[in-house]
Amino acid sequence: MSGVGDVAQQVARMIQESLPRLQAVGEDESGQPWTAEKWSRRQVLGHLIDSAFNNYHRVIRAQSGGELVFPDYEQAHWVSAGGYQARKWAALVGLWAQMNMQLAHAIAGIAEDRLATTCRIGADGPQTLEFIVRDYPKHMQHHLRQILDPSGAEGKAWPSFAAGEKDQPA
Repeated sequence: MSGVGDVAQQVARMIQESLPRLQAVGEDESGQPWTAEKWSRRQVLGHLIDSAFNNYHRVIRAQSGGELVFPDYEQAHWVSAGGYQARKWAALVGLWAQMNMQLAHAIAGIAEDRLATTCRIGADGPQTLEFIVRDYPKHMQHHLRQILDPSGAEGKAWPSFAAGEKDQPA
């Protein structure tokens, strides 16, 4: 297992813990935005699917060569163009789980010497592949809170994920 195998395990655990809770969200409930300016649960989950696709691409490509430059991620465009609002909730939950399991598998296989690969995403400064990989579960955790506990999402840790974690997302 690579030096980020713990991240792969964390992502797999988050999927396992979240899946029953996501499956319990109703079809109608999943399509309702919280306010006119906010995304629905479907759109937030779609954003997490897009994030998994983008990060999978980064993980795979960063292992094949030198410094890589990736385009900026325009999340509103991706969510709109992905048409997540029109999809069935159960289909999105399944896609999210499968894509993230594949990402976890790819993360577990990263060679130690590739973790220092420099990546640039849009106008952001350089980051290592290891930083990108370690940051991913924090991002996923933040958005899972928005879906599963929107009233408690801001600044509160989700206890099942927070146990033993040193870094909690803002």
